[in-house]
Amino acid sequence: MSSSDPSSGRRAFLALLVPALAAACGFTPVYGTGGPARALLNRVRIEDPTDKNAFDLVERLEERLGRPQNVAFRLSYGITTQSRGLGITPDNSTTRYNIDGVATYLLSDAETGTPLAQGDVTTFVSYSASGSTVATDAAEEDAYERLMRLLADQIVSELIASSAGWNVP
Repeated sequence: MSSSDPSSGRRAFLALLVPALAAACGFTPVYGTGGPARALLNRVRIEDPTDKNAFDLVERLEERLGRPQNVAFRLSYGITTQSRGLGITPDNSTTRYNIDGVATYLLSDAETGTPLAQGDVTTFVSYSASGSTVATDAAEEDAYERLMRLLADQIVSELIASSAGWNVP
């Protein structure tokens, strides 16, 4: 059965062209065989969490990097957050909050302690405080969890992006 859609041929051509172009420019998947970030998978021992925010951050980092089976790297981190009221009603009630978050990180060689990658990442989330007390508390808790997941994703992205510079196979 053939398609009468003329764009289907173009899609098939592009589906073949894109991988060929990626291979021609020296593209190597970071987690692929010989990829620089492959060494991170299941080999990073993340500092134990000490509070709810740290627990959420570590949980997401382990989702992305895996739980360590053969530790080659250690990852330490620090988290700071600040909540700011944004929407204020005429009777001086706050109806919306932003939570700013900063996570600093240091990846080091597990055996020697040599620093390999470090930096800080920042982002923010918002939540509404215009519902009931229970709804506002739930929204705030969810916002902090989302913030930690975003910060963890940024840390992993920076580790992946820098891995070719410090991970020599």
